[in-house]
Amino acid sequence: MGDVKAIVDQQGALSEGRASVRAQFQVPEAFPDPVIAAARLAAARSPIGHTDLLGRPFVTLDPETSTDLDQAFAIEQSGNDLLLHYAIADVSYFVDPGDAVDVEAWKRGTTIYLPDGKASLYPQLLSEGAASLLPNVERPAAVSTVRVAPDGSVKLDGVERAMIRSQAKLAYETVKLEDFPLITEVASRIRQAELRRGAEPVDTAEQLLVPGDKGQPKLVFRPQLESEVQNAALSLAANLATADMLYAHKTGLFRVMAEPGQFAIDRLRHTAKALKLKWPGNVSLIEFERTLLRGNPQHEAFKLAVRRASPGAGYSPYQDGVRPWHSAMAATYAHGTAPLRRLADRYVIEAALAVAAGSQPDEATVKAFAELPAVMAKADAKASQVERAVLDLAEAVLLQGREGERFHAVVTDIDERGARIQICDPAVVARVDAKGLAPGDELDVELVSTDVVQRRVVFRGLS
Repeated sequence: MGDVKAIVDQQGALSEGRASVRAQFQVPEAFPDPVIAAARLAAARSPIGHTDLLGRPFVTLDPETSTDLDQAFAIEQSGNDLLLHYAIADVSYFVDPGDAVDVEAWKRGTTIYLPDGKASLYPQLLSEGAASLLPNVERPAAVSTVRVAPDGSVKLDGVERAMIRSQAKLAYETVKLEDFPLITEVASRIRQAELRRGAEPVDTAEQLLVPGDKGQPKLVFRPQLESEVQNAALSLAANLATADMLYAHKTGLFRVMAEPGQFAIDRLRHTAKALKLKWPGNVSLIEFERTLLRGNPQHEAFKLAVRRASPGAGYSPYQDGVRPWHSAMAATYAHGTAPLRRLADRYVIEAALAVAAGSQPDEATVKAFAELPAVMAKADAKASQVERAVLDLAEAVLLQGREGERFHAVVTDIDERGARIQICDPAVVARVDAKGLAPGDELDVELVSTDVVQRRVVFRGLS
């Protein structure tokens, strides 16, 4: 899955409660002075020992305002295959094991996104400066060459440290994909391979809080642009190829996720009912997801519910006799393309460089593989808690002033805290007293109260 990003607050409607989110979950506001000092020294380093790939026509493709650029790519034809040259920011070049930057990164684990910004994994002068693959400047990178066959299967031909110069910073919002036909071809091949594997679609929309009628905010979905989907396919190709190579050499750190259980599937079926989506009983979740349309609000709300109902992904180091598996990808999978935002990626890249050079990862990397699952689980849990809190805040803001209104809902499941209900319009998940209710029941509810500071909404069932 992709990184979890908070709701985009276009009008500052969440200002009243976002500080409490930061405080509750201890989201850091800034980096300690020793970390900044160490990062400043690292940023001044002159790279040595890197292959010269300055003439290769790399470009980046990201949101227009992004400056923490992890990846750059160049694609060329090789017979019937396509060669994807995928450059990843060489974070390890700037971070020494045990230095202040490294210690702080192990505390954070991942970048956390909030409506008013982000708490970055590394200081900005690295993540948005010296280590970022910004255009028209020389940058050290770990460059993977991924061979993409006509059937979408991928193989890692090599990985090396190199100096690159991105020729352009392309933006999702403005790029003309017809000018880059090989991107479209790579993405098409990767999609076809996903279909054959039975992989899950993962193009979840972004949520935006925007001005509505009479200034009342409303929550809308911004579906992924085709440029975002195609760019994600490039990253997926690199991660799949890296995972296969590491597994074949009996090392690595893998992203793993179990299949959703029957309880989660049942809940999602009730959610689909609430959103007025027809999900035939003989159709699997993945098959149903493939019928959903990008940009349809009910479909996007359901895709978001699927993401929240998943058992959650984790990390696992290589183990003899165990094939690491990611159910959504329907493949062995690794994270190695976003080292500016995820701690684990830095070590996966180091392992790939070692294996590609004909050796095994060093002792420090192997030790990190054993320790990272717990560190990343804690970091991912905090990021998910922040995301949930931001959504709760947005829902409270969204419903503020509508106390006394009636809404139609469906019970999705029942636990010790009562009945969880899915309201269709707006697409809000809430709880009511479970007495007399069962999963799948439809009911009308009344909004009793909203509390923006506490990020809480209270409904009661109507008989």
